[in-house]
Amino acid sequence: MNVPSETKSRRVKPPLESDELIVDELFSIERLEQHAHTLAQAQTVTDTPNRGHAIQRRVADNGRVLVNAYRVLAQAIKDERAITPAAEWLVDNFPIVDEQLREIRDDLPNNYYRELPKLADGHLAGYPRVLGLAWAYIAHSDSRFDPESLRRMVRAYQEEQALTIGELWAIAITLRILLVENLRRMSQLIVGSRADRQIADDIADKLLGLGSNSPADAAAALRGLEGTRLSTAGRVQLFQRLRDQDPATNPAVNWVEQRLAAEGSSADELVRLEHQRRSR
Repeated sequence: MNVPSETKSRRVKPPLESDELIVDELFSIERLEQHAHTLAQAQTVTDTPNRGHAIQRRVADNGRVLVNAYRVLAQAIKDERAITPAAEWLVDNFPIVDEQLREIRDDLPNNYYRELPKLADGHLAGYPRVLGLAWAYIAHSDSRFDPESLRRMVRAYQEEQALTIGELWAIAITLRILLVENLRRMSQLIVGSRADRQIADDIADKLLGLGSNSPADAAAALRGLEGTRLSTAGRVQLFQRLRDQDPATNPAVNWVEQRLAAEGSSADELVRLEHQRRSR
């Protein structure tokens, strides 16, 4: 049977090709222990660990993405442009991130990785079982590492299903891999949001007739809004630039509010969510 092209285009990305943050409901230590029991009961491993998915290429790609994000944000600081607290954190702590990238490359030889038991099913099928455990810990701890909570979660897991010595040794490196993975995804959001805010500023300048832009430029910009796709960060920036304008003289204000209402949101709610995201 032929699969429609629309269905093909909606193919779900493998977990280590996604851009979505590794984050889920925040659990207490006790809830992490309960989840570990459930996870251990549900997970099964294959008989052929050597046939699992490789991870080294993604690790190398994460390094390239983070270096590029660092360069973009460092240049913004050099140019005296405003950046978010999250972007500032990445620039300030990049030497530590770079050190973690080197340790991952040094501490995860291919032959060691190939021997780790691989999951037989689930969204991480083909990846090491210990990576599935680390994924759950990071998702439900909001990437906040705490030795005691990790120790108790691993102990609870082993009350149901014993890990090999190799897997226990791999917990630390696997946590590094996934924390860097999450940081890569966050850096893409930071850089992408920054680019969208710049686009929003350019649109706002035209709509407000600022600088060398004429009223004709403003009218053209408003017509072009119908085909513009902006992230939440971009829409918040555009709204903040326009919100003090009179809707009677600047119809772009109404356009923004109508578009948000159609999405079941409001400008104030969007601003609140964006400020909350930037403060993470």
